[in-house]
Amino acid sequence: MTQFTFDAPTVIRVKRDGGRLSDEAVDWVIDSYTHGRVADEQMSALLMAIFLRGMDRGEISRWTSAMIASGERLDFSDLGRPTVDKHSTGGVGDKITIPLVPVVAACGAAVPQAAGRGLGHTGGTLDKLESIPGFTAEISKAQVRQQLSEIGAAIFAAGELAPADRKIYALRDVTGTVESLPLIASSVMSKKLAEGADALVLDVKVGRGAFLKTEAESRELAATMVELGLAHGVPTVAVLTDMDIPLGRTVGNALEVAESLEVLAGGGPDDVVELTVRLAREMLALAGIDGRDPAQTLHDGTAMDHFRALVTAQGGDVHAQLPIGAHSETVPAPRGGTMGDIDALAMGLAVWRLGAGRAAPGQPVQFGAGIRIHRRPGEPVSAGEPLFTLYTDTPERIPAAMGELDGAFSVVDVPPKSLPGSLRSCPPNPRPLIIDRISR
Repeated sequence: MTQFTFDAPTVIRVKRDGGRLSDEAVDWVIDSYTHGRVADEQMSALLMAIFLRGMDRGEISRWTSAMIASGERLDFSDLGRPTVDKHSTGGVGDKITIPLVPVVAACGAAVPQAAGRGLGHTGGTLDKLESIPGFTAEISKAQVRQQLSEIGAAIFAAGELAPADRKIYALRDVTGTVESLPLIASSVMSKKLAEGADALVLDVKVGRGAFLKTEAESRELAATMVELGLAHGVPTVAVLTDMDIPLGRTVGNALEVAESLEVLAGGGPDDVVELTVRLAREMLALAGIDGRDPAQTLHDGTAMDHFRALVTAQGGDVHAQLPIGAHSETVPAPRGGTMGDIDALAMGLAVWRLGAGRAAPGQPVQFGAGIRIHRRPGEPVSAGEPLFTLYTDTPERIPAAMGELDGAFSVVDVPPKSLPGSLRSCPPNPRPLIIDRISR
């Protein structure tokens, strides 16, 4: 039997020069990096080579499998209720996981949600939930199982699930290698397949605030991840959704939790409610649960009950006041008219500048940093009224954040229109919030 020997510089050069990584090379580099035999700077170089040169479907599949194999794979087949999960590829103002998980749990499924932290200009579910005083995502496998059995939901750090991805995920965030289709697909699917859900729904973002900017790229990513899921025996569907403008009226950790609570109380922005309900219906269909209306759980309080039970089980104080930045600055309307465009990427970068995201692995985030959006596209605007309010604990960050917003929005002369909830921006090119559904 042939004995393969590898070293990091050789593997890096293969991909740098446009070559294909063999299965054995992928297995070696993932295992070696997980156990510290490949240094961060070497993996950074390989990630940049992958970013620039890409990977074929075979390489992506092997990279995903190697990351799954770097840790354990959970099994909830004996739970007594179907398990289903959702993953978003990342967006600005995307707080959907927070209301979605309790909605689906209230309908009878169990949701083992291994969630992540902020990546690049997008926020992370764990950073958002940890803005609730006392809440912890670091829970044991036994507690995950107990919560799934008793509450139907657990939102937790991946821990020993795909530990290779945890290290690579943090490195991508600070090395400019986030926006890579192979790395996004393998990162998402390694964690999701390892967490043991029976089925999976993917929310694949399209537009300026997404990691992949074009619809063609996002479709390819969705198809790749669906294929990876099916290859591992997990029924998987993807929904393409718009991310040209932010979701909802808030961007930032605690601000987004507060808005999620509005949704769970039966209110909240139309687009957040629409996407929550649509994804819940997709999840329930894959889980084989019929006859339950996810929208009803938002109105009858059962989703809120499940959310409070989840937060309490994970140490959070459901009655505590959420933090908000001690310093604020408003952006006034330069003129009257109608709110036009809001650039999701610029908004995400501004919130990152305010302190809601990281510039180095493991760096703490400001839970109270963020932006409140007072006027969404299509709404009437009066000259001088606040369009955005910026929050931070470090006021020296405000000028850089304001710089990101320069040219990132418009006030137009078009008279206010009653836009359907599914249209996300002003004419002339309104795009549906939900663009398409991709299965096999």
